[in-house]
Amino acid sequence: MDYGFLSILPPFIAIVLALVFKNVFIALFTGCFIGYIILSGGNIITGLNSTLLSFIKVFESNSNTIVIIACGLIGGLTLVVEKSGGLNGFVDYMTNKRSIIKSKKGANVFAWIVGVLTFTSGTLSCLVTGAISRPINDALKVPHEKLSFIVHTTSTPVCVLLPLSGWGAFMIGLIQAQGVDDAASVMVKSIPLNFYALIAVFSIIFFIVTGKDFGPMKRAEERAEKTGLLDEPKNGQAIDEAMAEASAASDGKIEGKTTSPLNMLVPILTMIVTILAVMFITGEGSIIDGKGMDAILWGVFVSLTVAGTMYISQKIFKFQEYLNLVFQGVGGILPVVSILIFAFSIGGVVKQLGTGEYLANNFASLLSPAILPALVFIIGSLISFATGTSMGTMSIMMPLAVPMALAMGVNVPLVAAAVFGGGIFGDHASPISDTTAMSCATSGCDVMDHIKTQLPYALTFGGITITIYLIMGFLF
Repeated sequence: MDYGFLSILPPFIAIVLALVFKNVFIALFTGCFIGYIILSGGNIITGLNSTLLSFIKVFESNSNTIVIIACGLIGGLTLVVEKSGGLNGFVDYMTNKRSIIKSKKGANVFAWIVGVLTFTSGTLSCLVTGAISRPINDALKVPHEKLSFIVHTTSTPVCVLLPLSGWGAFMIGLIQAQGVDDAASVMVKSIPLNFYALIAVFSIIFFIVTGKDFGPMKRAEERAEKTGLLDEPKNGQAIDEAMAEASAASDGKIEGKTTSPLNMLVPILTMIVTILAVMFITGEGSIIDGKGMDAILWGVFVSLTVAGTMYISQKIFKFQEYLNLVFQGVGGILPVVSILIFAFSIGGVVKQLGTGEYLANNFASLLSPAILPALVFIIGSLISFATGTSMGTMSIMMPLAVPMALAMGVNVPLVAAAVFGGGIFGDHASPISDTTAMSCATSGCDVMDHIKTQLPYALTFGGITITIYLIMGFLF
């Protein structure tokens, strides 16, 4: 059934409510509810019932379930590593004993490097980069908004620039499905033409080195510099009150003991090595063909096991204390898990309504050869921002954009790059994207504070990208 204009209401309402009320839970639930009312033909009771059932149906997908469980377990791992004294030990080692990282800029660059090196999965990158870099950035008073910006920008955008994982196979498959000869070559040629991802990833170094932040991000930097507050005070809370609450952490350390930095490094490195090993095994000798979601779950589980063995043998915790901390950490990340469940649910709604197809088809009439790359990027950005999914947007846009490029004689790698970049924009900027939730969870940033500070950058990168595609469209 063609729902027409109604198909864009759920994501549109969700995004507006998220920005206006700054409450992602209400926004996503309302978006889902409106969507299922439309799907049920206007029946409110059936719509509500379908909405509630949709949250349960999220777990029918193995990949969704694994992401949710892994996110919860990462919360447990983060807490036990923190309470073990490993985080304090790592921060002390890097900033005092060895003085490897002495400044905010150094901490920011460290986070950027970790994010770029963890290029196999956007989800993995968010989890690992935040977990490793947050202690040092917190110690050096980097606002959580800035850290989440770095964590988020070096996740999925890097995956499409270094597609040496399942991303590569996915991107090649999309191009090949359009009847393009040597799809792998086209994909490789599209990488240096993916201007949004390139600008986003490498501009961070510019902002880190020069300190030329702007808009809400600049205000966040000034707040952290003047008050030491890493987060924006909430619910009318006075700055003095918020500073009093944060004074216990004014020395840059996490409250509690300080032990060997190995108590942090070994569990984290165990997680990374296990993930790569499982991907290698499940890919039958190829990490690229491995099962990323399975690898993430195994990585976190093995890391928790190793961490428990280390801490219990050192008599840092008793066995029951360790288990209690793990469950406490899982409980602490439940708000983020809830956001993920809601995000997966609204993703199912927009898929059933055909939101992406509606947006793509209605913009198709505007396309002409010279402006095709720019408009493909714009349409893809709108779809991905409304749906919060990069892969879904690419799957929608590629069958439309590549055949038109072939028919019009437009450079195919350029158009393919515009498709990939448009998909990445929403993943990078949308409040309903799963990587938005994950990057905020691991960096300790409020979701709406993250969107408020990052969106001006994303829009700037997008504007520059559109300009470049217009120029390239006329040149090619």
